[in-house]
Amino acid sequence: MKKLLLILLITILVVTGCGQKKALEDNKVNEVDKVIEQLNSLSLDEKIGQMLMVSYRSTIATDELLSVLNDVKPGGFIMFSENFESYEQVEKFVDDINGTSEIPMFISVDQEGGRVQRLKSLTDKEVTVFPAMSELGATNDEQLSYDVGRILGEELRVFGINMDFAPVLDIYSNPNNTVIGNRSFGSNATIVSKMALSFAHGLDNAGVIPVYKHFPGHGDTATDSHYDLPVVTKTKEELLNLELKPFIDAINDGAKVIMIGHLAVPNITGSDTPASLSKPLITDFLKKELGYQGLVITDALNMGALTNNYTQREIYINAINAGVDILLMPSPARDCLKIIKEAVINGEISEERIDESVKKILTLKNNLATNKYDASYLGSDEHKQVIARIK
Repeated sequence: MKKLLLILLITILVVTGCGQKKALEDNKVNEVDKVIEQLNSLSLDEKIGQMLMVSYRSTIATDELLSVLNDVKPGGFIMFSENFESYEQVEKFVDDINGTSEIPMFISVDQEGGRVQRLKSLTDKEVTVFPAMSELGATNDEQLSYDVGRILGEELRVFGINMDFAPVLDIYSNPNNTVIGNRSFGSNATIVSKMALSFAHGLDNAGVIPVYKHFPGHGDTATDSHYDLPVVTKTKEELLNLELKPFIDAINDGAKVIMIGHLAVPNITGSDTPASLSKPLITDFLKKELGYQGLVITDALNMGALTNNYTQREIYINAINAGVDILLMPSPARDCLKIIKEAVINGEISEERIDESVKKILTLKNNLATNKYDASYLGSDEHKQVIARIK
């Protein structure tokens, strides 16, 4: 009798397990069908719009901004300090932006901690002040890093922000590097990797998409790409043994978004072309050789490393053909859309290349967090207690 009951129990478990597996497979098929249907419903203009992440330095959604958003229908918006003044003002600003799009938008920000944290501009609410990531890295405490990422994400979610350009995976390997400096988790690749990934898991737990940056590694540069093009002369083997290690770990961990820096790595690409415009770097190396399947976003396109050497047209076309999925801060956005559309029509960019990016964007947006957290999360006692553990 006991043997019969055991066989029956095993049978039930097997059948149940098979049923759950089939349900998961069916859900994946349904999601793919939904994305393809959504992609096919978009015009070329709308598809290109999904590949643009725009900015606007103002505390209100002006008629000018709303006009651009309605015309371009960008896939995302990046917030800066100038967009943060008061709680109710930011809440309305984000609502007004989201109100221009039927497709959920990536509402993003640079909130790293240390010298890069935009929420500090709020004047009517106390927010948690996060130390530089070098201080967090020095603790070598993965659970603490996770908790810091989680509480940082919770405060972003108060404003409906669902994407953060953090964590920094750059290794602080050059003492003359003031661009990265204490924004890095440290000079040890293993510590940088495990602390950054734990931080990212915390963000993800709060419903905020982490963006790993700045591939292929900005730590060993003394040149600021805001003003000129940094050139990293290390061999491919040297890069694989240090700078690239955290990125490889992030890829193996299922990274959803990676930001490409504006720096040249001639020993990988064979030229001084910035990584953000390099097909050998993005498509051949990052995607094919390293196996990355997530979204690729550029660093800001108004930085001197690009604008000093390329026209806007060259930047947009080369970036997309290199394998970039999202263009960060193209300006003006209407001109960018027009340039890309003309390039598709005349065959300089294939529509298949556009579809490839938009399909990935829509897939990630399928589970995008769009609700807001209560304002009580801002600067809460629990959040302060987490920060107090960083010693």
